Amino acid sequence: MSLVLRYADLGLLALALPVFLVFDLPMLGYVVTAVAWLAQRGIELAADRRAKNALAAGERRTALGTIAATTLARVWLVALAVLLVGGLGDREDGLAAAVLCVPLITLSLAGRALARSLERAP
Repeated sequence: MSLVLRYADLGLLALALPVFLVFDLPMLGYVVTAVAWLAQRGIELAADRRAKNALAAGERRTALGTIAATTLARVWLVALAVLLVGGLGDREDGLAAAVLCVPLITLSLAGRALARSLERAP
């Protein structure tokens, strides 16, 4: 169950594609958001792996620094992608990207929080 919660945002991203197609929403907004979202999830996986290795080696500062730096980088990556598609493309593309990011971020944060609480519960 915690695995489903942890990756629910990716399910939402997949479910958004038919919605964009059926309602003829700007596909550039979807594509840019999807690429940025998948890239930041890849960065997150690599950072988690590096932090776990650092903790296993007793390097708490390295682990904390890795998580802190990559969290900020991931936020900037998604924000810049939305801003660039809105600035370089049509404003509707940027709006579609921003509107798609809101539930992705919300579901990602909520899913991780619930997954952690379920993992810690006795």
